[in-house]
Amino acid sequence: MEIIGRFSKLLPLESGTSARGEWKKQGFIIETEEQYPRKVHINLWGEKVQEIAGIQQGELLTVSVNVESREFNERWYTDVRAWRIQRGAVTPTQQAGTGTGTGAPMPPPPQEEDYAASNESFDDLPF
Repeated sequence: MEIIGRFSKLLPLESGTSARGEWKKQGFIIETEEQYPRKVHINLWGEKVQEIAGIQQGELLTVSVNVESREFNERWYTDVRAWRIQRGAVTPTQQAGTGTGTGAPMPPPPQEEDYAASNESFDDLPF
């Protein structure tokens, strides 16, 4: 899943030691650019923490994430974990592997007149 938005805030670095060794985690907030913008808290774990260094507030990001929920004591906790951060917005054509973003443009949506004219030709159908 990908989330596109503007970098809003970097949260403090967290670290500790577990049975598997040392760990570090850093969260950040991005704000989507929709009609009703949403703020999303995203976490980076381990060496991925370095990927957020140098990103300025307001910079447009495309963040690839995994969303996972876990239960603990009959309560659910959801983690949005980034596995790739790209500066700027990535178009679907760029994601397809062309890398140039010069794919064929999408055709415009049909106009109501076009739709009405196409329905008239199907009047002879039995249903």
